[in-house]
Amino acid sequence: MAEINELIQKSHEAKKHSYSPYSNFRVGAALLTQDNRVFTGCNVENACYNLGVCAERNAMAKAVSEGYKDFKAIAIASDMKDEFISPCGGCRQFMREFGLKWDVYLTKLDNTYQKMTVEELLPVSFGPANLS
Repeated sequence: MAEINELIQKSHEAKKHSYSPYSNFRVGAALLTQDNRVFTGCNVENACYNLGVCAERNAMAKAVSEGYKDFKAIAIASDMKDEFISPCGGCRQFMREFGLKWDVYLTKLDNTYQKMTVEELLPVSFGPANLS
């Protein structure tokens, strides 16, 4: 439980670095690898909207670029008070690339969370095995 609370706190800290001048919707993510290393990311918007990058994908790309591909959990934070932040469809598919059985913590501003797995977020998904 302490490990998860720490991960959620790191996702909120990552949110502070968000570059979101167009939507003003800040998102942070903290990714926990199987060997307990944490990688953070934030959303980075672009004037050409479709070139923006989500916090979750930033954290995962950072981890992969440093040789980590086995993930235990990711926490996602925003400034939403009444609803849990949920990853977009693109991020769900990106997470799926690295397995179905790892945890995703959807949080609110007050640090409460809902725990789901990648498989629950993206059922009947397309993944690496489908290309064999």
